[in-house]
Amino acid sequence: MKRREKKDMNRLFITGVFLAVPAFLFGSPKTGPGSATRGPQSLEDRVRHELIMQPYYNVFDNLSFHVDSGVVTLTGEVVDPVLKDDAGKSVKHLEGVTEVKNEIEVLPLSPFDNQIRWRTYRAVFGYGPLQRYALGAVPSIHLIVKNGHVTLEGVVGTEMDKELAYVRANQVPGVFAVTNNLRVE
Repeated sequence: MKRREKKDMNRLFITGVFLAVPAFLFGSPKTGPGSATRGPQSLEDRVRHELIMQPYYNVFDNLSFHVDSGVVTLTGEVVDPVLKDDAGKSVKHLEGVTEVKNEIEVLPLSPFDNQIRWRTYRAVFGYGPLQRYALGAVPSIHLIVKNGHVTLEGVVGTEMDKELAYVRANQVPGVFAVTNNLRVE
């Protein structure tokens, strides 16, 4: 290769790098970072966001919903009745929501259930391979306790983690039964 051709190729490479780096770092108008989220969010995404932002929502609560033509049906179980009311109020104001059906169940107050909640929490999240599921503002595994019965809700990474959580919850003293509704994703 001639010296001049090599010099021209180096110049093209360097020019390409200087043009590509800003486009990569700052994004181009069509493919910039966040360009997929700049458009309007779906009603489902906005409802999900409002629910997970509830200040009293924790590992012992389970909130779910269904949207049908602007009608939002809230379901699940919560320990604190304030959370039920706040969830309904926060979703009601969203654009596109015509009606909110708040079918969230408030779990009975019970010192026995509270003991089981905390024992199950320690049994599941205190176990090394499952500790990562307790991280974050809203843990991916939720422990629902009603009258001594434990229901595992949420998402785990593997089938093995699903089974480990079930086994750990089953070993808690005072638990009558465990229902494993964990999904693997």
